[in-house]
Amino acid sequence: MQRSIFVGTIGALALLLSACQQKAPDAPAPPAGDAGFARVLQEKLLDAKPGDVIEVPEGTFQFDRSLSLRVDNVTLRGQGMDKSILSFKGQKAGAEGLLVNADGFTLENLAIEDSKGDGFKISQSENVTIRGVRVEWTGGPKTSNGGYGLYPVLCRNVLIENSVAIGASDSGIYVGQSRDVIVRNNRAERNVAGIEVENTINADVYDNVATGNTGGILVFNMPALTQQGDAIRVFRNKVVANNLDNFGAKGTPVASVPAGSGVVINSNDNIEIFDNDIADNQTANIIVSSVYSTGYKDDKASGEFDPYPERIHVHGNRLSGGGDSPDRMDFKALKVAMYGLTGHFPDVLFDGYVNPQRREGPQICLRDVSGVLNADGPGGYKNPSKDAKPYDCALPSLPAIDLKRG
Repeated sequence: MQRSIFVGTIGALALLLSACQQKAPDAPAPPAGDAGFARVLQEKLLDAKPGDVIEVPEGTFQFDRSLSLRVDNVTLRGQGMDKSILSFKGQKAGAEGLLVNADGFTLENLAIEDSKGDGFKISQSENVTIRGVRVEWTGGPKTSNGGYGLYPVLCRNVLIENSVAIGASDSGIYVGQSRDVIVRNNRAERNVAGIEVENTINADVYDNVATGNTGGILVFNMPALTQQGDAIRVFRNKVVANNLDNFGAKGTPVASVPAGSGVVINSNDNIEIFDNDIADNQTANIIVSSVYSTGYKDDKASGEFDPYPERIHVHGNRLSGGGDSPDRMDFKALKVAMYGLTGHFPDVLFDGYVNPQRREGPQICLRDVSGVLNADGPGGYKNPSKDAKPYDCALPSLPAIDLKRG
């Protein structure tokens, strides 16, 4: 967690091969899955110039090492996420499938499968578009899968839309330490974290589906990173039945996420959760917590890090089911103690860590929920409280993110 670009027609492919391999103009293009195109694509990325549109034809193309790009304003474009497939099964070199360090990059309409590490990583870049991309580990959920599917980090002005992430051992769709971000109309399944926004400032996450993950949508703030997160809106998403056993690597922050977590807010400020359908997440539909509950330790963490979730505004969501079979023995015991064998946690589970310097309380405002349980994490879960009055409040709505795109 810490934590547009594709390739066209067989005719266009024939021209590429003609130029790169010095064949006669009428030489036939290789079959769609031919290893020759894999070599062509590697060369086109290495030789790319600003403004290039690199087209990937239909077919499955095998790569044994990472692809990379460092040229601004390039588009890599396929024929569809189920038609143009870059497969890294058996990858021998490189940590990612595709690694980009460039501004103005667009990746669209293709799939990246079975990379050794992260599927697609883009770092220290501005004006990033990811559209119609599928990243998947086809062998199902495994700790040995790559950590991140779609992974913009240290970026600005990021759009991720109409994409799919399956099988990541950390986060399927992850945006970290970035600013000005929109994540919309995506689907995340069978990841540890479906969608995660971490240490990011100004993000809108909406019209996504997160189902079958360990945790559906995570809004995290972790210590010892370049910036603290702020101002995140999560709305109009479907966050349903995220009950997959956690298969994250031990010692990582995401390994602390209980199976059955819907929306999780951790150590972040100015978060608005509204107009979502959140249902049947067996630990809790919404969890609000501090980094103290993650079990994550980082000796580099400075005293400047704010571990407390504050100005959290939850309202106008449609919540149902969930909380009936929480993960982990401490949660199971807490549920039985507070609600009986056949009972369930309310919609919101709060770990109870608050800033002792704040006089006005944690500023967590909850409306339209079945209830809240303050689990008393600081007290070892010894004095949990069902009192909802401290959370009966409202906060101003956050502004929308405008990337000034189509």
